[in-house]
Amino acid sequence: MKKPQSNLLETSRAGSDSQEFESLFGEYWAYVYRILHRLVGDPSEAEDLALETFFRLYQRSPFKEDGFQLGGWLYRVATNLGLRSIRSYKRRERYEIEAGRFALEESPETRPAVIHEQAERQDLARQALSKMTERGAQLLTLRYSGLSYKEIAGILGLSPTSIGPLLVRAEREFEECYRALAQEEA
Repeated sequence: MKKPQSNLLETSRAGSDSQEFESLFGEYWAYVYRILHRLVGDPSEAEDLALETFFRLYQRSPFKEDGFQLGGWLYRVATNLGLRSIRSYKRRERYEIEAGRFALEESPETRPAVIHEQAERQDLARQALSKMTERGAQLLTLRYSGLSYKEIAGILGLSPTSIGPLLVRAEREFEECYRALAQEEA
């Protein structure tokens, strides 16, 4: 899936026009939601964070800046919100367990042990992302959300030729964090 190309931003820099905002919302919603859903894993939390991203867009109205790229701004805000959410996940999980609200959802077509193992691996991956540098976590999130090197470079304000080596470093950093967390758990 490609990132939407908005001409609304080029034709009008006002940002306060609600019809323009609704159009931008409709155009970018799926992309912002997809990034957040891959990052946090919970559809309802991803939806809440996506709404928060657009609320910040509505409040801040960054359209007046020269060279402003709406897609890059939205992705940056979304990934920052997602990473903050991951960091707070451990704290929330502890409170849920203490309150007795933590329950494993059973699906008739899969075994609870398999579901639990997958959830543990996903949780470990999210924790590893939260321990990484912000840029490394953003690079991996954007790349595994299906964006090209060129799109990632535009979003993060980097040279397209630097994305490959930076992704290799980010993957190594992720692997180190993941293995360290897995050893702590064992």
